Amino acid sequence: MTRRISIRFCIGEGAETITAEGRVAWALLQLIVADERGCTPIDNPAPRWSAYVFKLRRLGVSVETIHEPHGGPFSGTHARYVLRSTINVLEPAHG
Repeated sequence: MTRRISIRFCIGEGAETITAEGRVAWALLQLIVADERGCTPIDNPAPRWSAYVFKLRRLGVSVETIHEPHGGPFSGTHARYVLRSTINVLEPAHG
């Protein structure tokens, strides 16, 4: 059985401790690793990136959404999410 991922962090220095779990914790870790290049659902496949970002924003995390065009038979735009908050990981992800 797989355990649920959890990460404890704070935004900036000396802020309150926040816990993210499950896919929201996974998304935060992806954003931290991606740094300025950000994450897209194309490069970092997950079923509901917009929902994970929405939940991170509700926790107080600043995430910028950049809309990028793409071609192909289903041309349009996709989102690139870039972490703008300084995240201090207090307890590494486990699960």
